[in-house]
Amino acid sequence: MWHINALSLVLLSAQILSEANAIPPHIVFILVDDLGWFDLGYHGSVIRTPNINQLAGDGIILDNYYVQPLCTPTRSALMTGKYPIHLGTQHGVILPGQPMGLPLDSSTLPEQLKQQGYATHIVGKWHLGFYKEDFVPTKRGFDSFYGYYCGAEDHFTHNVLGFLDFRDNDLIVKDQKGTYGTRAFTKRAVDTIHRHNSSSPLFLYLPFQNVHGPVQAPPEYIDKYSFIKDKTRRTHAAMVDIMDEAIGNVTSALKSAGLWENTLLVFSTDNGGIHTAGGYNYPLRGEKNTLWEGGVRGAGFVSGPMAPRHGMIYNGLMHVTDWYPTLVHLAGGSMQDSLDGVDLWDALKQDTASPRKEILHNIDLKIDVPTAFVFEGVALRSRDMKLLLKVPNATWLVPPELREPGITANEGLGSAKMQEVIEVALYNITADPTERHDLSGKFPDIVNEMKKRVDFYRGGLVPPIIKKNDPKAVLTAIKNGAWSPWET
Repeated sequence: MWHINALSLVLLSAQILSEANAIPPHIVFILVDDLGWFDLGYHGSVIRTPNINQLAGDGIILDNYYVQPLCTPTRSALMTGKYPIHLGTQHGVILPGQPMGLPLDSSTLPEQLKQQGYATHIVGKWHLGFYKEDFVPTKRGFDSFYGYYCGAEDHFTHNVLGFLDFRDNDLIVKDQKGTYGTRAFTKRAVDTIHRHNSSSPLFLYLPFQNVHGPVQAPPEYIDKYSFIKDKTRRTHAAMVDIMDEAIGNVTSALKSAGLWENTLLVFSTDNGGIHTAGGYNYPLRGEKNTLWEGGVRGAGFVSGPMAPRHGMIYNGLMHVTDWYPTLVHLAGGSMQDSLDGVDLWDALKQDTASPRKEILHNIDLKIDVPTAFVFEGVALRSRDMKLLLKVPNATWLVPPELREPGITANEGLGSAKMQEVIEVALYNITADPTERHDLSGKFPDIVNEMKKRVDFYRGGLVPPIIKKNDPKAVLTAIKNGAWSPWET
């Protein structure tokens, strides 16, 4: 008996030593730009997304997951674990000439992961400010940056408003003209994976250029969708196809580099699709730049061997701010800052109820600052219920491949009603995810209680960091031949 106990003790000691020496999981975070709810195969789309479908099916599909309705707000929430109203990023996006950026007093996700020994790399779109060097990715926690500062650029020339926007760390990239952006970024992501020393954990953030406009794709991919008669939708489908192929190449690289078995892969949209660029969120109502479900309900999942569970759908409430505390927990860190995000790792691992009970989708009302963006209004989710206040109306936009002949994209609302601002609306999102049955008249007490919560959040609201375009931005771009930091 003593020999058996001794052997057990030796094995146990070896296991403890192995676990102590094991590195935290590699984290690959894929953020897809302007992807519509109905643009994925596993949501019933005709667009081919085999790699995404397999990863989603093998992991945990997040079926009650939310992001912000625009690029910069979502990225700021992801990087800090804070609602945009607490950062000043609640209205619009950062335009190339605006002297704005993610506030420097907020610690970022890569900064937290670096404290746990992670190598941190970003490949793709930043869109969180660059007017000063302090705001560029390599000063916000990333060891390397290969991509672009602004929000959208030509996929082949890599120009924004006539100026190049492509960086390899601080260096301007001039030799990729004619190369489709997502292909260039995928090549760098694969190279980064193969160069990584597997003795330390990797955080690879891949904010893809696709499928954001301009609507462009190589002809051979567009030809694959010749059965879609609408040209914009056909090209958009090709862009989704290329993005799915890129994800397949990244996962193959992780496997060939020997990293896959210790990898957690996260997939998320940054906001809903927009029909003018070919993206559709049907049957959800609304689209990008709205607080309706089509703007804020994100396609998302976790996958890879280090996913806490496999082959399941999680219905617990989750918001993009939750990745910050969840991933830092997974990396072995602890939270010091006051966050709006909630650590969901244990809930995902045990398939239990989400510790999150509400989401402030946004508070975005008119202010005395000139802006090119439509104000979104206010939206709050509390358990099953969603309250909307002063939101521009929106309809259900039907993708071309689902329309009857002669039917337009809009379903259910005439042009006059589309101009309305909805003062108050209440929906049971669990029972009515497509937001067709307003319950505000039936449940005034719920409306009043949720308005009190909105008032609570108003108390901590930071004014939007909106600033006018600075002429020095263009002068510096002319001087350097590329968009560049212009203030010291």
